[in-house]
Amino acid sequence: MTTVSSTTSTAAAAVSTATTSEMKTGLDYDAFLKLLVAQMKNQDPLNPTDPTQQMSQLASFSNVEQSIKLNQKLEAMTTLNSLTQANNLIGRTVTSGDGDVSGVVKSIQVTKDGTVATLASGNTLLLSSGVKVE
Repeated sequence: MTTVSSTTSTAAAAVSTATTSEMKTGLDYDAFLKLLVAQMKNQDPLNPTDPTQQMSQLASFSNVEQSIKLNQKLEAMTTLNSLTQANNLIGRTVTSGDGDVSGVVKSIQVTKDGTVATLASGNTLLLSSGVKVE
């Protein structure tokens, strides 16, 4: 009787290497292929993995990768659109919704919190609903 060794340690090593190098962005396409090859090399010959499942996994991963790229491009387009629209506010007077902050817009900056206007007085104002533009 032949004993087949576990593939867990080999797959775990491949995942560990991939996750260390891709900590910020997740598992990339090359790491996924390395993991897939390691899985195929170390599979149980008496109970092989179904090739249609492997192709399905590869297609799903490709779809996720394309979605990530599309989201990055949409984010860049949204930022550019925000800056273009906010550029029209420079030189105009803005007032916060509660009326506490008011002044002429000197510059615009897009941050993770939203678009922030720096006024000539040095104050800043987050451009959100309720801001009045004159």
